[in-house]
Amino acid sequence: MHYLLIYELSDDYLDRRGEFRTEHLQLAWHASNNGDLLLGGALQEPADKAYLLFSGDSPKAAEEFAENDPYVKNGLVKKWEIRPWMTVVGENAASPVRVD
Repeated sequence: MHYLLIYELSDDYLDRRGEFRTEHLQLAWHASNNGDLLLGGALQEPADKAYLLFSGDSPKAAEEFAENDPYVKNGLVKKWEIRPWMTVVGENAASPVRVD
């Protein structure tokens, strides 16, 4: 199953992220190297949201990521939520649905 961790970013996110970016990226690459985090990044123009795509049997890895993320801990993320995402098309779809 796939899970989207959705961040709503603070208005001063771009101004403040530099202080916490290394630690955030270390956490993200660790989650990626473990196979939990497939993709992640912030939207641009405006940079008001970020999406991180997790894979697993439960949302636990995404929850633990958010709870330990320095962006969350230091207020760069105003709120976050995790949504199950039923991926059905593409090479890495969790529940492929093919039609002929």
